Amino acid sequence: MIRTFQKWSHFDQAPTEFKKYIIWFWKLALYGIGFIILLFIIAGVGAFGKMPSFERLENPDNNLATEIIGSDDRIIGTFAVENRTPVHYTELPKNLIDALVSTEDERFYQHSGIDFRGTMRAVLKLGSDGGASTITQQLAKMMFTKRMNSNKLTRLFQKVKEIIIAIRLEKRYSKDEIIAMYLNQYDFLNQAVGIRSASRIYFGKEPNELLTHESAMLVGMLQNSSYYNPLKKSRLENVKSRRNVVFAQMYRNDKISKAEKDSLQHTDLGLNVHRESHKEGLAPYFREYLRAYMQKWIDQNPKADGSKYDLYTDGLKIYVSIDSRMQEYAEEAVNAHMANLQEAFFKEQKTNKTAPFRSLTTEEIDKTINRAMRVSERWRKMKEAGVSEKEIIASFDKKAEMSVFSWKGEIDTIMTPRDSIYYYKHFLRTGFVAIEPQTGLVKAWVGGIDYRHFMYDAVEKQKRQVGSTFKPFVYITAINQMQLSPCNVYPNSRYTIPAGKYGLPQDWSPDNSDGNYGGTYTLKSALANSVNVISARLIDEVTPTTVAELANRAGVKSEIPHVPSICLGSVELSLYELISAMGSFANKGQHVEPIVVLRIQDKNGLVLEEFVPESSEVVSEESSYVLMEMMKGVTESGTGARLRGNWTSGGSLITGHPYNFTNPIAGKTGTTQNQSDGWFVGIVPNLIAGVWVGGEDRSIHFRNIDKGQGATMALPIWALFMKQCYADTTLKVSKDDFPRPAVLNIEMDCSKVSNNMDVGDPNYPEPGAIDF
Repeated sequence: MIRTFQKWSHFDQAPTEFKKYIIWFWKLALYGIGFIILLFIIAGVGAFGKMPSFERLENPDNNLATEIIGSDDRIIGTFAVENRTPVHYTELPKNLIDALVSTEDERFYQHSGIDFRGTMRAVLKLGSDGGASTITQQLAKMMFTKRMNSNKLTRLFQKVKEIIIAIRLEKRYSKDEIIAMYLNQYDFLNQAVGIRSASRIYFGKEPNELLTHESAMLVGMLQNSSYYNPLKKSRLENVKSRRNVVFAQMYRNDKISKAEKDSLQHTDLGLNVHRESHKEGLAPYFREYLRAYMQKWIDQNPKADGSKYDLYTDGLKIYVSIDSRMQEYAEEAVNAHMANLQEAFFKEQKTNKTAPFRSLTTEEIDKTINRAMRVSERWRKMKEAGVSEKEIIASFDKKAEMSVFSWKGEIDTIMTPRDSIYYYKHFLRTGFVAIEPQTGLVKAWVGGIDYRHFMYDAVEKQKRQVGSTFKPFVYITAINQMQLSPCNVYPNSRYTIPAGKYGLPQDWSPDNSDGNYGGTYTLKSALANSVNVISARLIDEVTPTTVAELANRAGVKSEIPHVPSICLGSVELSLYELISAMGSFANKGQHVEPIVVLRIQDKNGLVLEEFVPESSEVVSEESSYVLMEMMKGVTESGTGARLRGNWTSGGSLITGHPYNFTNPIAGKTGTTQNQSDGWFVGIVPNLIAGVWVGGEDRSIHFRNIDKGQGATMALPIWALFMKQCYADTTLKVSKDDFPRPAVLNIEMDCSKVSNNMDVGDPNYPEPGAIDF
């Protein structure tokens, strides 16, 4: 054998035939290597498609979502084409990194972007099995190749490009940066683009809060997020199985112990879904208001180069006044009470032949439905498509498949669009807003019962008659102008303002809602029990013009007619401006314009603009304090007394009762004619919140005032919200009394006032007398 080796050990001694094979082998090898080198050179100069420049590698074409960040630093939502908000490597938990590397690229920290074993396998199989790409190659593919071509040869060229890009990425970025970029880039489905969105949407938390089993599920999705979609019930077992593979890989790479693996594989997925589409998620009505606000801001604030910011792709950060905790409590309160109230409303409609309308003729109902058809999305789209009006109307009587709202979840059904209008008009609507009176910060905003099906915002867009919630403007005008005391006594007798005065065409003499007259009331008890005849007397003493002007100074933007009937709430206002204006009295007579945006930053953190609320004096601190003391009577013994103790009137409709509030609360209920609107405004020293409840049309309402008054329809939402706020001590919502001014000349002690009302009078109103 040694001799044989010696004999053939020199190439020039080899037989001619064998020498030929050796030459052929080396030529083939050299040509192959040369071809591969040439392939990479050609690909590198863009022969197989343009290669990204170093500048593009530094700034890849990402659609960065604009983040809406609440006052408690929680992301409330986004404006996005792709719901992507990048995170830094330091914000990623170790368990996520361990799961990722163990499952997707075990040799990640040893290679320079290419796993040659996997790459050679991909070349030999023309990329048919994906080639066991490294994390860096997968990043290159996501960022610059996007879709895999079905043609094997083209796919091979794509693979070459991915390798070149991966090598460039490895030269340009650290391993930590590549991991962060990879997780920021991946689409986890369901509007969850990138690890931050995925963490929020699937688990309701930030990435650095992820637990091991949560990280493992997300890493498992990286293989195929569509196949391992945790929001599809049919895929849940697949998701769990894939997650358990990740645990096995972590154990194999010594990232968890066998005991941990075995324990984790038996855990549930632990989903805590928080959808972030524009029509779902937290504060959708507020986000729609903010969208319009930001579009105006963008039009007025171009970039340095003159171009406009893109709300959906430029990665702006909008810091807003909304507190996510208060917003959640508000939405929970609305859902709890409105579902309960709706059940009672449905029962009442069973005996209503013109349901859900009352006191309308058939002709009037037809006009109402036709009007709703003409303002519908269906009508708008068909009109834009050039469909004739006759055809559009006919389409409303053709049955179609649709999903409709119910308080127990969406219902898939078949009905005509016309019938769906009738169906939706059966649902009572609501609006809720809470504001800090001292700062003007809007803390919670609920514009309706479900944004997907009822998109009209009842906080800022809608204007309705406000009923007796306007009476505090009349009272404070009188207090401020005439230095009236809560102890001043007025007769409970009819009061007439003659024709001609204030432009009245005839005598005006309002009725009390309970029809009772006689005796006297102190101003405090008159406001507490919403006595109409005394409100009429007061507005005549101070004039409607003076009241209207004060309300406008306080923050009411709408035009207020200068007529006496405004003292009973005939004026139409939005909930937003009503609460904004009334907040002035909780802030010592100083109006602070409501503010929703605190500052706007670009994607790099540069502050583009900061916002400071404007303030102005409306009335004296003394007058405001006196009004707050009078409004406390509403919740102590008046129409809002069910906030205290075991008040039984209203029964099961008073959702969550008893409330048992013991702290000072200033409040005012309101109910318009025929119970079309129910209102409640509640105030504590550092928070004012208001509620409206009613039908879409004024003809949609409860049959009687027991169910239809503000104390039944609206007050429970405020109570449920405040119970939650007080339970969350981190919010620091005040339970203190309203601060007494240093100088108080108006007498507050009714025992010192000689003309004080005799509570033994048979006409003294019972606590909780019906409001109107």
